[in-house]
Amino acid sequence: MQLSVKDTAKILNVSEKTIYRWIKQQVIPVYQINEQYRFNRSELLEWATSRRIQVSPEIFQETEQGKTPLPSLLDALKTGGISYRIGGGDKPTVLRAIVDILNLPEEVDRGFLYQVLMARETLGSTGIGEGIAIPHVRNPVVLHVSRPSMTLCFLDNPIDFGAIDGQPVSTLFTLISPTVRAHLHILSRLGFVLQNKDFKAALKKQASREDLMETLSRAETAIPALDTVQNAS
Repeated sequence: MQLSVKDTAKILNVSEKTIYRWIKQQVIPVYQINEQYRFNRSELLEWATSRRIQVSPEIFQETEQGKTPLPSLLDALKTGGISYRIGGGDKPTVLRAIVDILNLPEEVDRGFLYQVLMARETLGSTGIGEGIAIPHVRNPVVLHVSRPSMTLCFLDNPIDFGAIDGQPVSTLFTLISPTVRAHLHILSRLGFVLQNKDFKAALKKQASREDLMETLSRAETAIPALDTVQNAS
């Protein structure tokens, strides 16, 4: 969906004047179509997530449109799993190691997946700050997986990931989705729960799988609560 300036301002909880300022500063991904500015929802969400901008709860409702139920973050993490002490001294070797352990169907070409993950990084680091990165495929449809997955990996040693705050990365969430809609669904919720202090603390201390799952479940329950507040206002 192509969003207008008004739509984008509403989702990002800022004024339209702020959006125009960001356009002028060339800091926000935007397209000019027939002399009007338009924003791609996926790119906008990635941009907001990388800058820790809290998006409106409205985006959660909109990404749920459609007949096919979408999994929770907890379900996606159960599918993808959690791994500790991943080796590698730089971004390419770390991503290669992660691709090798991903829970994927046999028909998925892991070499191709590695290439497209690296290609995504050339467009801009997926390191979002505070030691966290979210490597993912920009066009999820090409993978032909049956359901979204989110794999959480903790590195043996932090590495330079070109993150927005310059800090080395030690925690990576790798997102694999069958559709753009599912990708948005998972990415939007991940951006939300990464604002949760308890979940961030669990990540920082590299808590056990059981503790991480439980903390994520609690953090994710706040999303529908916010939707309720939004609808009541």
